[in-house]
Amino acid sequence: MKAIKRWISKLPLELLFWIGSIIGILMIDPAQGSHFSLCPLDQLGIDWCPGCGLGRSMNLLARGEFQASWEMHPLASFAYLVILSRIWNLISNLKTTHNYG
Repeated sequence: MKAIKRWISKLPLELLFWIGSIIGILMIDPAQGSHFSLCPLDQLGIDWCPGCGLGRSMNLLARGEFQASWEMHPLASFAYLVILSRIWNLISNLKTTHNYG
């Protein structure tokens, strides 16, 4: 257990954040009406936000519900592409800079 904690503590915080965000997105229930939101516009009571629905749309995309995902937010596949490419980039940097693999 200590070896695992030591290995995780050497990983960059950004990498852990992005992996955690993907896990969080996969755990969202897109059918749920109300949810906890970190959106500052939602917290201020503004109804329209260009990013709202993106997480639920990404979850629908992961479930294979492409039409529903597109209707909720059309940039879900682009968001997956950006997040996964950043994770790939961080892991590649680990291999070259820290000699982890």
